[in-house]
Amino acid sequence: QVQLAESGGGLVQAGGSLRLSCAASGRLFSNYVIGWFRQAPRKEREFVGAINWGAGTTTYAESVKGRFTISRDNAKNTVYLQMNSLEPEDTAFYYCAASPSWTIHGLMYNYWGQGTQVTVSS
Repeated sequence: QVQLAESGGGLVQAGGSLRLSCAASGRLFSNYVIGWFRQAPRKEREFVGAINWGAGTTTYAESVKGRFTISRDNAKNTVYLQMNSLEPEDTAFYYCAASPSWTIHGLMYNYWGQGTQVTVSS
């Protein structure tokens, strides 16, 4: 069983930065994947990016590539989403999730955090 808890959301002006954290408790196997997703009002949930817990391999959605960076601290059991050059279109509720599969599909993620709100003002 894995529990995830996000933190670090808030209000920021366009062009600014935020760093989200995803603290994991329970047993995370080295092949697990931690993904970040977001959902804006009246929009479908969107894959943002993911990191392999063991290898540190990352992948990103095209919409955030070059602006967002995912990293992990294995000692702290925490994954970070560093968001730079934020745009109003990045406004959404952000979730982290865990999956045993290397995938961008939310349905393949077994464990989810409660989410954190990110609001980017223009």
